[in-house]
Amino acid sequence: MFKKILIANRGEIACRVIKTARKMGIKTVAVYSDADRNALHVKMADEAIHIGPPPANQSYIVIDKIMQAIKDSGAEAVHPGYGFLSENPKFAEALDKAGVAFIGPPVKSIEAMGDKITSKKIAQEAGVSTVPGYMGLIADAEDFLRSTSSIALILRPRPLAAAPM
Repeated sequence: MFKKILIANRGEIACRVIKTARKMGIKTVAVYSDADRNALHVKMADEAIHIGPPPANQSYIVIDKIMQAIKDSGAEAVHPGYGFLSENPKFAEALDKAGVAFIGPPVKSIEAMGDKITSKKIAQEAGVSTVPGYMGLIADAEDFLRSTSSIALILRPRPLAAAPM
């Protein structure tokens, strides 16, 4: 069991992770940008670390800033929430290299799910129903039109039956 985790996210997802961690007796560290200085997740966490200006590409998704917050706080693990760094295999790899646990899927799973064609193939192999689509690379405009016309045939809506009176 971890003694302290850092939540690399903000808002409702961070609040939910903090509530759950509190029930489990785990200390929490929130990260925040200038815009989130007074946000609920910052107030709820046991500690909070400033990570930069409001744009996410200058704060929440900058791996080096999150890694520094982990180092400064002494967190043993990171919960990424969803979005932001949760789908970034480089972040999971950086955590692994630093000896910090990633509360999320393994790097290989993140990589597979980040590639939509690969993830669809994995789902199909597992017997999961998927939406019809083109599974290859599109070479040019003609190839695009060919691929969309075959999909359109599959997805063409059927006429609605008249509603009983």
